[in-house]
Amino acid sequence: MRLVWQLLAVATVAFIGGRLLTLVDGKPWLTLLVGVLTALSAVPVYRWVVRRTENRPATDLASGGAWGAMGRGVLIGAAAITAVIAHIAIQADYSIDGWGSLEGAIAVFGFMAAVAVTEELLFRGVLFRIAEERLGTWAALISTSLLFGSMHLFNENATLWGAFAITIAGGGMLTAAYVATRSLWVPIGLHFGWNFAQSGIFGNAGSGNAATHGLLETSTSGSTWVTGGVFGPEASVYTVLLGVLVTAAFMWLAQRRGHVMPGRGRAGRASVPATLAR
Repeated sequence: MRLVWQLLAVATVAFIGGRLLTLVDGKPWLTLLVGVLTALSAVPVYRWVVRRTENRPATDLASGGAWGAMGRGVLIGAAAITAVIAHIAIQADYSIDGWGSLEGAIAVFGFMAAVAVTEELLFRGVLFRIAEERLGTWAALISTSLLFGSMHLFNENATLWGAFAITIAGGGMLTAAYVATRSLWVPIGLHFGWNFAQSGIFGNAGSGNAATHGLLETSTSGSTWVTGGVFGPEASVYTVLLGVLVTAAFMWLAQRRGHVMPGRGRAGRASVPATLAR
């Protein structure tokens, strides 16, 4: 029942925050406020429900070192999507048409803060972590990443290829970041850094959402395999390739640190370091 209660607790915060964000759509400063408050509210709710259902503190969301871990994640995420966009610019017609909207970027910041925190708590903090205990790291990574990618089929301009790309670059990369560090702060930062740089800075569509206005006005044309088409850069083949590389790097690090768990049915339940990795 802990899976149900933990999902219900975090999903309630996400649902309320999502409804409020819909109500303030078009109002940048209110979007920023609601998004940040949603993110800040989800953290104590997750800690509370883990303590109540598992009789232990939520060590993967510990306060110590949180800002540093999240900052590293933001840098990795922003650098990764910038590398993808740079490759798109080299291989296709990608142009910066001028300055975009500061208020649009502010709204994106708030929205992406809420998305990054609530989705990471749901998918990595609850679903992956509990599935890993029974299935082992690799099986849990694959299954929850597929679920994460398939959820994006409900987005505007969704495609099967786009969902597959999200499975690899979103589900795989973010989950591997969690496994390597055993901290939710790193994938939260990575998720936010990727999303905000993609939409809030470069003004690209994010996961099919074309109604995005960032600091820059940009446009692309050319092969959809390169540009991602209407789904945005996340459906670019370069996103998939980068996702595979970053996932492999994080999993290599996780293996070295002894963070990869076998399935309970194969070799019993392995212990995982609960402290925040360096």
